[in-house]
Amino acid sequence: MTPEPWPAHLDLDTFDEIDSTHQEARRRAADGHPGNVWIVARRQTAGHGRRGRVWESPNGNLMANVLIRPDIEIAKAPQVSFVAALAVADLLDRCAPGHCTLKWPNDPLLDGRKAAGVLPDSAGRADGRLDWLTVGFGVNLATSPTGTPYPTASVAAVTGMAPDPDIALTILANAWERRFAEWRMGGFAPVRAAWLARAHGIGGEIRVQLPDETFTARFEGLDDTGALIARLHDGTARLVSAGDVFPVSPPDP
Repeated sequence: MTPEPWPAHLDLDTFDEIDSTHQEARRRAADGHPGNVWIVARRQTAGHGRRGRVWESPNGNLMANVLIRPDIEIAKAPQVSFVAALAVADLLDRCAPGHCTLKWPNDPLLDGRKAAGVLPDSAGRADGRLDWLTVGFGVNLATSPTGTPYPTASVAAVTGMAPDPDIALTILANAWERRFAEWRMGGFAPVRAAWLARAHGIGGEIRVQLPDETFTARFEGLDDTGALIARLHDGTARLVSAGDVFPVSPPDP
């Protein structure tokens, strides 16, 4: 991959080892850090993903968080998941062209296997605006976790070569800047369109796992807020705003 220059307005703090870049970002936000910083670790000792799930963080992979203080409405914060997933997809397109798709809401896949994790987090103010926003990125460049309930992949396993984490980080930071700026200027509609163009298994059967129920349906798309449209077997549509989704069968040819 061809290196890119680091975005001039962003700081970069690199740790050889840390508990979690996500926790470090939260600590800095609580201490009043002004933001516009990327925090990256060569190795994490307590990395985690959604709902506290362990995320393995060995050397050779990319583990980073961006911390910003954007002036946006709290209600729009969930859209950041899709923005961040597209930024990772841009990186993976550079590393493994033609292999990346996206699983709802923000799982980048390589050949249908999870290759990265995206973890947004934020805090709001009393006026309904965000106080701070951080997004955690974990990208399987060299290795991927084992013993997970879903298949995983790394760039190295797909292409035979592990990208340099520093080069990958710079590509990701620039992709995030572009995607975030596009969202701020154009709203969610172009983000939704770009995400749907990469959607994994659209038109196929999925299993939707919610805290209190599990059901199967056809993955029909996204509504204009990012909720998944699940077409039930009786023909009715159901919107899913949060939950785990697993492909069951591919779409009809």
